Amino acid sequence: MPELPEVETVKRGLAPTFEGALIAKVDQNRPDLRFPFPDGFADRLTGRRLTVLSRRSKYLLGDVDSGDVLVMHLGMSGSFRIENDLSADTPGAFVHARSKDPKHDHVVFHLETVDGGRARIVYNDPRRFGFMDLIARPVLADHPFFRELGLEPLGNDLGGETLARLFNGRKTPLKAALLNQKLIAGLGNIYVCEALWRTGLSPERAAGTLVTKTGKPTKKAEELAANIRATLEDAIRAGGSSLRDHTQADGTLGYFQHSFAVYDREGQACRTPGCKGTVARLVQSNRSTFHCPACQS
Repeated sequence: MPELPEVETVKRGLAPTFEGALIAKVDQNRPDLRFPFPDGFADRLTGRRLTVLSRRSKYLLGDVDSGDVLVMHLGMSGSFRIENDLSADTPGAFVHARSKDPKHDHVVFHLETVDGGRARIVYNDPRRFGFMDLIARPVLADHPFFRELGLEPLGNDLGGETLARLFNGRKTPLKAALLNQKLIAGLGNIYVCEALWRTGLSPERAAGTLVTKTGKPTKKAEELAANIRATLEDAIRAGGSSLRDHTQADGTLGYFQHSFAVYDREGQACRTPGCKGTVARLVQSNRSTFHCPACQS
């Protein structure tokens, strides 16, 4: 499943073409993906202009001038391909390469772009775990997809004080608390492992231990909040650089994916300076956790 940085780089890659474009035609090549398309999906978008492309958690949101929001989720294997008469690019630096097989092209948006050109944005999804929906903007926040999502980990909302409020009294393991989408939206397995390693915190440690008896954040809570943001921003910048020069816009590995400190490095030396430990793997909630037992406590 693509994590937040991958979805953010896809958004940034699509925005120059999609934002402000007139949707001249929509090819919907099947009735459903993970869920059925909404009634009249293609007709409701044809002739409309997509005004703004944004992201909430791992969802891409395209505001349409009709008042609807085009909600898009990549699922396990979804990707978008931008085509014009001269080139075809797949925005995003994914850990696993994305399909370009046309038999899995399920939706095609034919666009008249703001610069007067023509382009196609093609949604390809071999496993069909992604989905699209149209939701009226005034009720979007109360929709089941969004109403229980926690705060966004990028930006000023996430700090030590916030973690103290979220984790106070919680005995659940720290990694499980960070993956709880009702607390913090969009954090995934890979980057939680990396942020915990940067902070020197065990994934098995109780979340409530980052809060003092008076409900204030510990120094480690402040460090963890900063490292969550830094880990995500580093990954986004890595994907962003590959989008800017198009050298890796076909879905091959970006720089950050080659530089994980602990994720998927079981049995290898810890990269913390001065640490002689070895990266270990354990299973939490049926998911692999990678950490260094020697320097994460």
